[in-house]
Amino acid sequence: MDDDLRIERVSITHPDAAFLVEAVQEEYVARYGGRDDSPIDRRDFDDPLGTFFVGYLDGRPVATGAWRRSSVKALGAQVTAEVKRMYVVPAAQRRGLARRMLAHLETTAAAEGIEALVLETGMKQPEAIELYLSSGYEPIPGFGYYADSDLSRCFGRLLRTTDL
Repeated sequence: MDDDLRIERVSITHPDAAFLVEAVQEEYVARYGGRDDSPIDRRDFDDPLGTFFVGYLDGRPVATGAWRRSSVKALGAQVTAEVKRMYVVPAAQRRGLARRMLAHLETTAAAEGIEALVLETGMKQPEAIELYLSSGYEPIPGFGYYADSDLSRCFGRLLRTTDL
């Protein structure tokens, strides 16, 4: 497998997206003992509310990432979106694909007028926490479904629309 990641916008119901969403749910079961049961409405990832992406290597779906508009106010931004379903299959990990997907989410969100991205991840995902911190995200107060969870950590990053 080469590292020429091709990122395509798809519906969250697309078979490749569904495959990867199920794979990340299995990862949550392994790490936390259960699936992520935070509410997801598939329409949140349709225009104009958000977008969903699948990353392909050699034609195979290996990564996913999405954002949906959010009411969370963070870092002084008034227009925010929440990162969801960041995942890279184990066979394709440690190649910088998650970082590339995250950068793609930032670029596409900024192009839609999003001022900041926010996200929630768990303490049992130290590689995700490291990715976000090393990508310029900073801790923010808890929000949403897992706001009061001891296992949850929330982060945000202002997007620089002038960098596009």
